[in-house]
Parts: sequence; C-alpha cells; structure tokens
Amino acid sequence: MEQAFERRNHARLAALLPQVAGHPLEPLAQYWVLAARLESANPDEIRAFLRRWSGTFYENRLRADWLLLLGRARDWNTFNQEFADFRLTADREIRCYALVAQRERPAAERAAALPALWLAQTRADDGCAHAAERLLASGDLPAAVVWQRARLATEGNLPGTAAQAVGLINPQWAQQVAGLVSQPQRFIDAAGSAERLPAPELATLALIRLAMEDPPAATDAMHQARWRLHLSAEAQSWVWAVIGRRQAQRLNSEAHAAFGHTQLDLLHDSHLIWATRAALRAGDWNRVHDAIMAMGSAQRDEAVWSYWLARALNERAASLPARQAAQAQQWREQAQQIQRRIAGVGGFYEQLALEALGQRISTPPAPAPLTAAEIAAARQHPGLQRALHAIAIGLRNDGVREWNYHIIVHRSGGLSERELLAAADFACSRQVWDRCINTSERTRTEIDHLQRFPMPFRDQVLAQSRAIGLDPAYVFGLIRQESRFIMDARSHVGASGLMQLMPATARLVARRIGLQNFTQDQVNQLDVNIALGTAYLQWRLEQLDGSRVLAAAAYNAGIGRPQQWRNGPVLEAAIWIENIPFAETRDYVQRVLANGTNYAALISGQPQSLRAHLQPIGPRATPAASAPVPLAQRP
Repeated sequence: MEQAFERRNHARLAALLPQVAGHPLEPLAQYWVLAARLESANPDEIRAFLRRWSGTFYENRLRADWLLLLGRARDWNTFNQEFADFRLTADREIRCYALVAQRERPAAERAAALPALWLAQTRADDGCAHAAERLLASGDLPAAVVWQRARLATEGNLPGTAAQAVGLINPQWAQQVAGLVSQPQRFIDAAGSAERLPAPELATLALIRLAMEDPPAATDAMHQARWRLHLSAEAQSWVWAVIGRRQAQRLNSEAHAAFGHTQLDLLHDSHLIWATRAALRAGDWNRVHDAIMAMGSAQRDEAVWSYWLARALNERAASLPARQAAQAQQWREQAQQIQRRIAGVGGFYEQLALEALGQRISTPPAPAPLTAAEIAAARQHPGLQRALHAIAIGLRNDGVREWNYHIIVHRSGGLSERELLAAADFACSRQVWDRCINTSERTRTEIDHLQRFPMPFRDQVLAQSRAIGLDPAYVFGLIRQESRFIMDARSHVGASGLMQLMPATARLVARRIGLQNFTQDQVNQLDVNIALGTAYLQWRLEQLDGSRVLAAAAYNAGIGRPQQWRNGPVLEAAIWIENIPFAETRDYVQRVLANGTNYAALISGQPQSLRAHLQPIGPRATPAASAPVPLAQRP
C-alpha cells in the first residue's frame, strides 16, 4: 500500500484496503487511501475520517493536509473551523495561513508573529508569502522584513524564494532576481555610472550573492565609493557580514577583518554566529563578547553562546590591569553565573561549563524506578503501540512520526517526565533504540542515563575495541551518533549498519585488516560491521596523531577535510571545533565527544573529563616517517 500511495494509485489502494480491516495499522492505510485523493474528496467524507480516527496521529495528519488545501483555496471559513481542532505541529505554512484566516486577531499582532515563521523557511511556499502580502498591503508588515527574506534566500542560493519575496514589493524587480543571483558580477559591472545604478536593495542582493561566490571580489566592490554612497549603513553591514561569513567558512584570516566593517547591532543572528567564530579564531575576546551580546536573547541563551560569553568575560577580566581589579571580579562573577546556568552532563558545552566550575562529568543518580502502573500505561498506549508496530515492519518514517506526535504534540506540553521515562522504557524493551534515547532526552529533571546512553551489543563492542586498543566509550559515543544502534540504518548517502560505513570504505578496510572473501552484504552483519568500523576509526586516529577530535571529524567528513582544516594557527580544540565549516560535522564531533565522556563514566563508574581529550589543534609538526602498519600485520 505504501508504494501505491507514493504513486497515487487510487485503484490499487482501494483494492488493498479491505485486507487491513482490524489491523493495528488500519488508520494508516485509511489515511493513505483518502490522502491520495484528498483534493477531490468532499468535506463530509473527510470529516467522517476525522471522527472515526479521532485522537490519533492520523486524524491530525489528515487535518494538516486538508488545512493546506483550504489555505491554498482561500476557504477561510472552513479553515478556521478545522484549525480550531488542529494540534499545532512544526508546519509553518499552516501557521501562516492561520495568520490570514484569523481576522479577529489584531493585524499588528499577526504581523509581529510572521517573521519568525517566514524567515525560518527556505522554500517559496504559498502560506507565509500570502500572509506577508496581505500584511504588507495593510501597512502592518515593514518592507524591511520582506527584504530580509530576499537577502537570506539570495545568500542561500534560492533565487525562486528571493524572487517571490521581491515580487511582493515590485513585480518588475522580481524578474531581475534570477539574473543577479546567477551572474552577480555581471549585474554589478552593468552599473558603470551613478545614473545606471540599480535600486539599492537589488544591488545589495547582487553583492550578497557575489560575496558567497567570490569574497575577494565582493570586498573590492565594497571598497568602491559608489556602493558606500548608494547603500545604507545597514545594507553595507549585511554585505560585509556575508563576506565575513564566507571567509570564515573557508577558514580565511580575512574573515575577522570583514566583520570589522560591520555594525554588530545591525546584523542578523546568523551572521553574528560567524562573527563570533571568526573572533574566536582571531583570539579577539572583546569582539567575541560584543558579537554575542548583539544576538537575540533566545540565541544568546543557547549553551554554546552562553559558554563563549562566559569565556570572553573571564578572558577580558584576565587582561585588565591590577587597578581595575573590581571590574575584573565583576566579570568573573558574571561568567560564573552563566556557567552555573548551563553546566550539566548532557552536551558538549554543558560539560565544558561544568569543568570550568571545577567539577567532572559523572553519571547522575537514577530516577525512582518506574511503577508497574507507569510501565503498563505506556505499553498499553494505542498510539505508541501502533508506532512501534510500524517501525517493526519497516515503515520507520511513519512510525517515528506517530511516536513523536504522541510524545510531544497530542497533549499540550507533551508527556510528563515520568510518562516520558515509561515511553522510553517501552521503546528500549523493543530494542528501538533511537526512540528510547530521543524520548528519554526530553526529560529535564528525571535523568536516566541507562536510557539515554544504552549499550546494546556491549560484549562485542568492548571485545573488539579493546582488541585493537580503542577506548570502547569513544566507540559507543560514535555509534550512538552514527546510527542510534539501529542495525539496518542506511543514510541518504548510502552508509550502512551500526557504524555507518560507505561501501568503498568497507571494502578498503576489509582489505586492510585481511578480512577474506568480504562481500558488501556482510556490512550489516553485527560482528563484521563492528570489526570494520572500529578498524576504520583506529586507522584515522593513527593518521591524525591520536586526536579524537580530528578522528571524529574524519569519520564524518572524510580524512582530507580535517587535514586541511587543521592548517592554520594552533587553536584550543573547542575553538577549532566551533570553526568547523560544515554544520553537520561540527555538531557530530561535539556529540561524539560528549557521548563518549558519558559512556566512560557509565563503563568505569568514575568521574570523567571532556577536556582531557581536547588537545590543541594545528598543523602537523612533522610528516609521518612511514605509512601505518596494517592492522592485520601487527604482532
């Protein structure tokens, strides 16, 4: 039925439907049948489905689909009727349609709510664009928000999204967007004289795109008097920020200088992140402090930026002369307050803050055992049962969506902490480790590290790791991030198994360790996957001076990238990690190291240090004298 739904084969779906009557996944099958022809279904038929499956994930899922259709049809009366029973999800387009439909809500209030929804989207959807059009026409939405949308889209090389936004201001200008995005230098060069200069905002878009493609060329342009005179201070700051961001992503020392041309209070939060990273790499703690303080409060309060703000306060305090001892002490006290607020054992920066306060990472006390009633309530929950059943028969995406709905959305505020622990226990008992981990991680006060950091296949991982001299805690930390212990996990790029090995990597490592007659179908076999994955990780450690930071980066992004990224100034490891150009790899390295620290505490029963594995990173001092000895040839 899944294939028939994907192909919108209505006849095949109708023919198969009687076979699932009474099946645990009957509501999913019924959803497929109706959703495939939702545009032609009549409202009575849709409402009959919603009544029959009231309280289930599929009621909310079909209502979401219908709300999108109603919004596109501008049927606001029906939209409002159905939206009243909709349990809000992360679908921003539906929320934007609601801003149009809820006419009794003050326009200024709706306009204030739109930017957070619209600017966070990348695609050119109808809902938020229509809300923007209406609120712009009424004078409640500032044109600056529309241009901000166009700038972010241009920065992200999304010409269609940028053109949609520009078209709300001036449809004729929208026709120029594709050209200025695809050939920004040509667009800029065409403005050879003051009489031929394009509209300032279009010029800003072209310079933004040029900055992403060729930062030195954009730098040259921004030094020209015509652009300094033609663009506002805010527009100039934005262009310089994009130049700085792009140079920072290339680990170019010019990044910090580019941000020096900006006014921090005029920058978007996404640019302030890169301004902070560039300042960290340059060792400019005053600029680190100022960039973080310019962020919006929500972003500034994130653990990563809170940690670096505290570091900046301490570094600034240390640089003050003795006569300013009172100011230095005040900054140190502020830093300690921040560190106490974020310190914990969960994540990378929480652990660093904990160690900054003189403590180590220990396994927290286990919560009170679940009662029989709490366990039974979770295991008898129809939605959770249905989700795990879907996952068990290979419908993982549908199962995960239903599981998350009942954990987070169905009830306002989601499940209570005890209910979360019981749900996680249910998933653990079925060995659905990703749902076990992710559900348990949602608790804030009742922390169960045996759920958050499970050790499936413990004997095999310990034996194989120790046999080749690897720390098993590091291996467990990597597996938890790679696959969440899902044996048949397969990534979008083709990596397979517990330790997510690419086919070419698996073949290479199999030859390296002398694994005879290896075939690709063996990569999902438990012992083979662990043997290949641990050997590969050990090989990367050998190539990268034993650095767990560099080896984790290499495991995720390939050996060439961290070898390139390490060339430059010698940096403390946390600063080096924060400046990894790829968001996925940056997050991966931080999580693997924090995971490994928690696993080490669990395995040893002793407090651990994350800092102990964060040696400074810089260019390799001397080349390797010889190639590493293959594992299969070791004595």
